[in-house]
Amino acid sequence: MNKTSVPRGRIVDVLQTIKRLVLRGNVLFTLKAEDEMARDDLDEDLVCEAIINAPGIAKRLRSANPQTGRRESLYIIAGVTFDGTVVYTKGKILKAENREVFYVLISSKKSTI
Repeated sequence: MNKTSVPRGRIVDVLQTIKRLVLRGNVLFTLKAEDEMARDDLDEDLVCEAIINAPGIAKRLRSANPQTGRRESLYIIAGVTFDGTVVYTKGKILKAENREVFYVLISSKKSTI
């Protein structure tokens, strides 16, 4: 298993968790994500719509949080809005007291694929 591989069942569980957080409105956007969205004429609703419609997680990246140095997983999701716009997002699940609290969008932009 390489760095980006996750057992199939685990990825499905993570995607379900992310979609539930998005449906509840538990989403935070970084300044980088907001800048990218503005540049690509996307709003928060379109980005959330694309995540909800995403068929799966394209990739999991292992990263170190620049503020804490702790290892964390970042999830790359490519989803489609109802009008057919492909939106690429990168985010992480933020936990508090061992419970998923927010999905933090680090990057959100139109796909160039």
